[in-house]
Amino acid sequence: RNLGFSIYDGPEIETDEFCFQRLNVPSDHPAREMQDSIYINEPEFLLRTQTSSIEARLLAQEKPPFKAAFPGRVYRNEKVTKSNHFIFHQYQGVAVDQNMTLKDLLGVFNILFTNLYGKDVKVRYRCKYYPEVEPGVGLDLQCFNCHGDGCPVCKGAGWMEMGGAGIIHPKVLSMAGIDPTKWRGFAFGLGLDRWVMAKYQIK
Repeated sequence: RNLGFSIYDGPEIETDEFCFQRLNVPSDHPAREMQDSIYINEPEFLLRTQTSSIEARLLAQEKPPFKAAFPGRVYRNEKVTKSNHFIFHQYQGVAVDQNMTLKDLLGVFNILFTNLYGKDVKVRYRCKYYPEVEPGVGLDLQCFNCHGDGCPVCKGAGWMEMGGAGIIHPKVLSMAGIDPTKWRGFAFGLGLDRWVMAKYQIK
């Protein structure tokens, strides 16, 4: 709210249209297999696999410019480990305006990381593919438990993946009836459970 974001919400039982199609994930896209969806009535109704579905609804319902954030539960058919669960929480954010750039997105992250973990926090940004954004960014926090050496909490990597983000794909804007030649935006989805784990050093 201090950065001008409104709070938004959406349904946990979602349709294929808003969970996948409106986020540039067609029925034959391999990203669907990676999300291990839990269907209520295949292929139409499922438990949402990502809070990006709320973003898809926001884009379809509101007229830009806007900034909104939305925490929520998501569900995937995954094995429970020290860093994963079949029920977990994400924190999604989206901003659409006429002159949005990747610099605006990274500025938001810098504020989030330093406010939560202090000025000496160690973060890295990687190029990453997500169908709903282009370019895509993966953001990692140095593991609070091993400080980069590798351990079970970070799966030996030394870093914890904290979420994904990027500039909203023009197709996603077009499907929502927003002119991508006039408007640009960024979106991010954060693994809220991991942000809390790192804040309170929960192993």
